[in-house]
Amino acid sequence: MMEKIKNIDEFLNQDKIAVVGASTDRDKFGNKVFRKLQDQGLTVYPVNPSASSVEGAKSYPSLKDLPEKVDGIVLVVPPSVTEKIVQEALEMGIDRIWMQPGAESEEAVKLCQEKGICYIARECIMVKMNTRNR
Repeated sequence: MMEKIKNIDEFLNQDKIAVVGASTDRDKFGNKVFRKLQDQGLTVYPVNPSASSVEGAKSYPSLKDLPEKVDGIVLVVPPSVTEKIVQEALEMGIDRIWMQPGAESEEAVKLCQEKGICYIARECIMVKMNTRNR
């Protein structure tokens, strides 16, 4: 339990985050998470291969297309996509990954554990941000 709290605190103290699965639809969690992180004053990059922009911010088709390395990623995608993105993040040296509820997969969690990286699964980032002060 303490490890999970430490990982959550570590993740929420970052400055540059990519939201993989950021959506142009304001009713979808990919959009809500993106806006919430922006409202916290963070540098947030939307990653969505189907969108040119999200909430006025340029969207990127993949992590490899981002203009700079991010501190961590939030995944708001199906579990099968999560597994591919976690692998890509590890190859890029991104070592903080938040899998929103519904995005986590046992394979992705196992990969994070094997590589010893900071990951959060089965927790909503928006709930955790609401319970702390930045």
